[in-house]
Amino acid sequence: MTDAAALLRAYDDQARSAEWKIPDAEATVHRDGPVYRVSWPKRRGLVAGPPELGITGADLDALIARQRDFFAARDQGVEWKTWGHDTPADLPERLVAAGFESEGRETVLIGLAENMVTPVDLAGITLRETKEEADFHRLAASASEAFGKTVSWLADYLLERQNDPNTVVVVAEAEGQIVSSARLEIVPGTEFGGLWGGSTLAKWRGRGIYRALIAHRARVALARGVKYLQVDATEDSRPILERLGFVKVTTTTGYAWKPR
Repeated sequence: MTDAAALLRAYDDQARSAEWKIPDAEATVHRDGPVYRVSWPKRRGLVAGPPELGITGADLDALIARQRDFFAARDQGVEWKTWGHDTPADLPERLVAAGFESEGRETVLIGLAENMVTPVDLAGITLRETKEEADFHRLAASASEAFGKTVSWLADYLLERQNDPNTVVVVAEAEGQIVSSARLEIVPGTEFGGLWGGSTLAKWRGRGIYRALIAHRARVALARGVKYLQVDATEDSRPILERLGFVKVTTTTGYAWKPR
C-alpha cells in the first residue's frame, strides 16, 4: 500500500491516538469532549484529538479556552497538535486567537518498512543501539550541537523510556563521539512505528548516516511486526525521505501556549 489516501486512513485509524495514549506512568490523560488532554508533573502538556472534532464556533472557542486555562492554573505550557486534513479548518485560527503560537509546520510521511532496509556503507562509523544513561546525555549534547539549540530535555525523555521495549535508541559513533542519533517508537497494538529525533553533526552530514539510521530502524521494525514507518519531517529531511520512498500524507503543526 503506497497510495497516500490509503496510508492516511491507516495512520488515522491506528497510529494517531498514540499522541494521547502515552505509556508513561507520570502522564495523566483526561478527555474533554472530542479532545484528549495529557499532563505531566514537570513538563508541558499536550492536547490532540481525532480528524473531525465535530464542534465549531463558540463551542470550539470554549473548548480551547478550557485547555489553556487548565495549564495556566498549573503554570505550565501546552502544545495543541493539529493536522492539515483536520476539521473544522479554522481550528488553527481559533487557537491563535486564544493565545497559542505556531511552532512551524512539518510534513507527515509514511513508508513501508520492508522498502527501507537497503544497507548503507559507513566507513569508519559504527551504529549501535543503547539504553545507557551516559549515552543519553552524550546523545542530547550532540543533538543540541546539530540542531543549534539546546535539547538537554532529551536525556530525561529517554531515561523515562529506558526500560520501554517499544523505544529503540540508535547512535552513530566516529572518532570517539556520537555524531548522529535517532530513535524508533513502536506504537503498541498497531502496525506503525514512528521515526523520531534524527540529528547529525554538520561535519558528518552527506555520508549516508541518516539513511543508515532509517535502514537500521526499519530492520528492527520488521522484526517486531511493524509494517509502516511514520515521520514528522522538517523541510531538511523531507526530500531525502521522499527519495527513499516515503509518501506525504498530510501536514502537522503544533500550536503552543505558555504562561507569561
